[in-house]
This record gives sequence, C-alpha cells and structure tokens, in this order.
Amino acid sequence: MTPDGNDNPQPDVTADEEWKSRVKAEDAAIDETFRQEVQSQDAAGTETQPPGEEPSNGESTPETPPLPPAEFSTLIAMLSTQSMVALGIIPHPGSGKPEPQPELARHFIDLLGVIETKTKGNLDSGEQALLDNTLHELRMAFVEYSKSAS
Repeated sequence: MTPDGNDNPQPDVTADEEWKSRVKAEDAAIDETFRQEVQSQDAAGTETQPPGEEPSNGESTPETPPLPPAEFSTLIAMLSTQSMVALGIIPHPGSGKPEPQPELARHFIDLLGVIETKTKGNLDSGEQALLDNTLHELRMAFVEYSKSAS
C-alpha cells in the first residue's frame, strides 16, 4: 500500500531532459549539411530545396513525377486500376507478376459502387458513362475471375 492509502502504486516517471539538447544538435547538423549543399550547388549554378519541401513553383523534380490532375476521372481510374491489379489483370507493380487478391478487388469495386450511390444525379453525362462502364467491366471481370478460380 502506498503512503496515500492507494493499493495501485504510481510508476516513478523521470524525464530525460538531455533529449532536447540532442535534438537541437541534430537539427543544427542537418541545417549545416543543407547550407553546405546549397553553397556547393550555388557554385555549380543549380538550385536546391530544403529537405522534405516541394518546389514552390509547383513543378515536379526528377525524384517526384508530376501528379495527375485531381479530377473525377482520375479517381475512377485509380480505383479501377487497383481493382484490376487485385484481379490479376494487371501485373502487381512490385513483383511484375499477377497476384490475384479477390477480396481486395471486391473492396475496390464496392468503393466504386459507393461513389456511384453517393454521386447519383450529380455527374455530367461523361462522368456517369465512365463510372457506369467501369463498374460494369470490373463486375464482369470479377465474375469471370470467380468462375475460373472455382
């Protein structure tokens, strides 16, 4: 029993104040490394971004390819591509081989169905046709996969 009459003793918590100085030292080292890189690249006539920051003008760098436009068709294409990878229609990007995962494929197809339900009456004719055709094709592919897997 503790002196205050409590049966559950509280753990003795001690703070390690030394971590703050270690973090400041690491930060200073990273800043110094970056300053040196900037100076060496300035001498070479090239431009550097701070670590983890994107170019301010919106352009892509060699390390980061440009992103597709944030449009409805891109969303549908992303989910349908994931469905096709999960059905084994498209090779898995990591292995280069088909790796069927029917439950994952069903999940992505169901997500497209949620989009269909939630956007009903709010899409233009092109968007509606894209969603309808994509869902039809993926559902048919899923049925075909299910038949061949049985």
